[in-house]
This record gives sequence, structure tokens and C-alpha cells, in this order.
Amino acid sequence: MKKIVGILFSVLIMSSCKGQTDSPSNKLIGGPCEDCEAALDYTILDITPTPTLTITGFNQTEPKIKITGRVLQPDDKTPAGNIILYVYQTNRKGIYEPSENPVGRENRHGKYRGWMKTDADGSFEFYTFRPASYPNRSEPEHIHLYIKEPDKNPYYVDSYLFDDDPLLTQGVRASLNNRGGSGVIKLEHKNGILTAHRDIILGLNIPDYY
Repeated sequence: MKKIVGILFSVLIMSSCKGQTDSPSNKLIGGPCEDCEAALDYTILDITPTPTLTITGFNQTEPKIKITGRVLQPDDKTPAGNIILYVYQTNRKGIYEPSENPVGRENRHGKYRGWMKTDADGSFEFYTFRPASYPNRSEPEHIHLYIKEPDKNPYYVDSYLFDDDPLLTQGVRASLNNRGGSGVIKLEHKNGILTAHRDIILGLNIPDYY
């Protein structure tokens, strides 16, 4: 009798554990992400994100760039409003340079960062300068991008990469996961500034999204 009770208890424990593992509320969307909580730093900085962002240093640094985009629902058609986007990048020396009194994850991500919130049409834009590759020049120039949807944990999508970057080799291109869609952008001169556009599709190639 004790053996039967023990077996039944084990079955109940296994069923309970399975239920916890499969529960959507326990799933971490996007998988492991170092410092993804930085996407929420705007709350401790008392910042209200808007569809337009100007990164610190834009006015003083060349080359200046403007990046526009739209966030779309998983159907790749419906605009996604009220989505928080968090971007951060290096300076022109390839360093994540913090300010004198960094707050939140700025000590790791540097001061060249900011937040946007898409409008009803899913649109956003930000003004910044082109970052440099890391000092050892092992990786292409890039701008990190995290997404925060309502009722979901923050997760990262493919970073912005520059199509004309010699470090963006065919091998690197082949290794990209296209999280949220391709992050490779082509800069073009428009109205006196280098401009590029990228649309982001929620859930595309994001682990445990559904």
C-alpha cells in the first residue's frame, strides 16, 4: 500500500512540475537576454517615451543618421502601437561610454541610448550618429535594439547593422537570426542626412513567443 501511495505521490509531483514548466506565465519570451531589463530604465529616469528620439551626442557627432521604422503585429500587416523600443550604441571609438553619474544599466550600456514608444500606426524614428566597431574590430558596427510589449518581458531583436560595413561579411550575414526581421539597413542621403528604414515584426523568430 505504501508503495502505491508513493507512486501516486510521484505522479502528482511530476504532473505539477510539468504544469509549471508548460505554463505560459512562466515562459521567458526570447530566451536568455543579458541586461534586457534596461528596456525599463526609462521608468526610474522619469522619461516618457515618444515616437521620436534624439540620442545624446547627435548634434556634435558625425556622421549623423536618421532611422525610421514601423512595428507590426505577427501578421506582418497590422500596426503595433504602444510598443517600447530601447536602443543603445557605442561612441565613435567603439566604447559604451557612460556619463559621470550613470543610472540603471547606463554603466554597461553607456549614455548613447534612449527609448521610443510607437504611435497608433506603429511608427517610430530616432536620430543618432553612426557607432564604431569595438576597439579590437571583431564585430560589425551595430545599434542594439530591445522590445517591450505590454504584458510581456523585454526581449532583444537583431541589432541594426550597416550594409556597407566591411566587417559585415557573408559569414556574419549567414549567422544572423533575423529576430524581428532583418536588422541590416542601407543608408541613403535624404534631406541632408543619412537615412534608413526598418520594419520590425513582433514574434518573428523569437523563441517561446507563442
